[in-house]
Amino acid sequence: MIRTMIVDDEPNAREDLEKKISADPEFDIIGTCANAFEAIRDINSKQPDVVFLDIDMPKISGIEMLSMLDKDSMPRIVFVTAHGEYAIEAFKKNAIDFLLKPVKSERLDITLTRLKENHQPQPVVTETFPTNLTFVPCYQGERYYLINIKEIIHAFSNPITGVHLVTGDSGQEEYQTNLPLKVFDDNSPLKRCHRQHMINPDYIKYIEKLDNGLGQIYTYGNHTIPVSRNFMDNFPSIA
Repeated sequence: MIRTMIVDDEPNAREDLEKKISADPEFDIIGTCANAFEAIRDINSKQPDVVFLDIDMPKISGIEMLSMLDKDSMPRIVFVTAHGEYAIEAFKKNAIDFLLKPVKSERLDITLTRLKENHQPQPVVTETFPTNLTFVPCYQGERYYLINIKEIIHAFSNPITGVHLVTGDSGQEEYQTNLPLKVFDDNSPLKRCHRQHMINPDYIKYIEKLDNGLGQIYTYGNHTIPVSRNFMDNFPSIA
């Protein structure tokens, strides 16, 4: 079975595509999402083989969402669009599969056949479109936010509660995100300083070398962040 997800902000479009794909017994629809916030969470937790991804979504477009996925575990992407003429030429040029809305059964069958023949990830998808993070989807309780990457001072991973982001002039605001630290490694200016910590270099006040060969970063928001031996090379001033 090919584990499949559908991401589209239009309920009728989601339902129509789900019904058509479900007619093929080799595809298992493991989830449908109305926006990128939901999609990132479910893609990370459910690990689908294929994602049918709408381009024209509010807040975070399908193209922008690519920068929020781990390249090493990215599913195969089939773009779906009603407009997106700017992207269609890029799709054709790079042999990236796409569907035009309203999705016709005959055209969908061609895509499903291709996926059954090969549903491995397509590196060309992330190579075709810019993948630098501009905004990061976050949440505090039940509220969702888009935080500019430039506002993030510090990112850290907690084994129980996941990835947290610290922002604000004084570093007092804290959010959670469904993005793993690996995504920030690949697509952001944040620098890894520890297996569980990353820092925005713009917020480093000074760095102290400790007696045990480790380091300590002090930020303008009065936070202290550890630097482990494995990441000393990222900070040549103390290596």
